Amino acid sequence: MEEVGRIFGYNNIPNQAPIASLTMNDHQEAAQPLKRVRDLLVDRGYHEAVTYSFVEPEQQKLIVPDVEPLILPFPISAEMSAMRLQLLQGLLNTVVYNQKRQQPRVRLFESGLRFIPEVGAENGMRQEMMLAGVISGSRSEEHWDIETNTVDFFDLKGDLEAILELTCNEKAYSFAATKHPALHPGQAAAIIVDGKEVGVIGTVHPELERKFGLNGRTIVFEIEWSAIDTRVLPEAVAVSKFPANRRDIALVVDESVASGDVVAACAANGGELLTDAKLFDVYQGKGVEEGKKSLAIALTLQSVERTLEEADIASAVDAVVTAVAEKFDATLRD
Repeated sequence: MEEVGRIFGYNNIPNQAPIASLTMNDHQEAAQPLKRVRDLLVDRGYHEAVTYSFVEPEQQKLIVPDVEPLILPFPISAEMSAMRLQLLQGLLNTVVYNQKRQQPRVRLFESGLRFIPEVGAENGMRQEMMLAGVISGSRSEEHWDIETNTVDFFDLKGDLEAILELTCNEKAYSFAATKHPALHPGQAAAIIVDGKEVGVIGTVHPELERKFGLNGRTIVFEIEWSAIDTRVLPEAVAVSKFPANRRDIALVVDESVASGDVVAACAANGGELLTDAKLFDVYQGKGVEEGKKSLAIALTLQSVERTLEEADIASAVDAVVTAVAEKFDATLRD
């Protein structure tokens, strides 16, 4: 065919556009791509890990003792004979591998499937996409101008909240104290999205650290991907031209009361003028009764229609104080 065209003359062939149509790929604007979460974690200093879906069953029981995994009839080795029920095991072993090679700062994440035995499901198991992360060692890279500190629970919680905020619905998620066989008592929290427990975050239990061979404090999280794979589409809202007013209140409550619950109650009872309620300090000590704690909460009030009068502000603050007093027996600190 090429030879025919050459003899006929390429310049003698008329130009004619082909008759064809282009089909646009379907795109759900509310969909949350996994790549976006990966990029966010990489930007925050993480490396992505890819571990095997086959794990050592006895070691897995240390993390998930109540569920029997699917056992492979012909495993590669005894250490890879069970289908994983979670992603934490592979990440913790990867942390150990790096620590043995003199890595003082480890930050890893992984996305992948877990395999839950279920009667009636296809192949006898349910597959769920999960996202997990782990941090250990120093908070930042070694530098002469930066103080070296060890990571803690709140370092990883901040990274996890950054992921949850990609859903553009901060009011939909929260954390609640929980117990987990792999995590330190008092340093573990359930991740709750839309009222459903979808994951866990916490410091690895000291006994588990010893059995895995971990060196120092290690903090982990694991969450169901389906809980964060969509986002709320943002709506344009006019910015108020009137000044905002801040009022700080210090509430004394029992130390067993979760500060997040108190802040949520403040936000729910401040009326339409209350635009933000934020905890900025927790105090226990001199001046506060034993068994109690003082929560300092900043209330921001603003109207889109007018400048607020002192009476408007006082009314909203009083409503907040009354609500938390009834719900948590809270009192204003002198």
